[in-house]
Amino acid sequence: MFNKKRAFDLITAVLALLVAVPFTILAYPFLMFFIGQPIIFKQERIGKNGQKFILYKLRSMKKNAQSNRKKYLSKNEAPNPMFKIAEDPRFLKKEIRIFGFKKPLIVKVGKFLSRSGLDEIPQLLNILKGEMSLIGPRPLPTIEATALKKIDPNWYEWRHSVKPGVFSLWAADSAHNRSFAYWKKLEKESLRMNTKDQALIILKIILKQINNLFS
Repeated sequence: MFNKKRAFDLITAVLALLVAVPFTILAYPFLMFFIGQPIIFKQERIGKNGQKFILYKLRSMKKNAQSNRKKYLSKNEAPNPMFKIAEDPRFLKKEIRIFGFKKPLIVKVGKFLSRSGLDEIPQLLNILKGEMSLIGPRPLPTIEATALKKIDPNWYEWRHSVKPGVFSLWAADSAHNRSFAYWKKLEKESLRMNTKDQALIILKIILKQINNLFS
């Protein structure tokens, strides 16, 4: 059955893509300069009912970031099994040498993309494919989802009973060093949103992302 939530997701995703695609085409030379190939990062995630799918993001980290994950486990700020570091050393950085200046300008492009949420734009394609929704729990990488299933199987089943979201209150929260219980609380709030509330929640999350840039 084609429900209101799916209709809202599709309409919003199409409208957003109409804005994002021309912008991305214009920004392509800058993306190539600051990010390099590949621009798009692909990773297997766990979606509704435990189904695996490929999630798309603008690449905000170095090419070997995932293989170096174990190296930085001691710096993890998020509750197990999630992995988040506010000042992640794996974020992309670009050195720009300006004539007349001895030290190069360091542009923290990876951190900017992550903090602003702009790296999530390609997930509009995941929405069109029916793999994700606008609002919902963030899809976990396979390794984190497997660990969560062992830690809290009931919570694993509950959060995977719906489609994962591009936006979630947890993802917009700048303080990732919260407790496991707080994570569950925010995700429950995201899951309870009906279609009428979604636009307001998306606006709230966008404002949080903007605030994150300046915090």
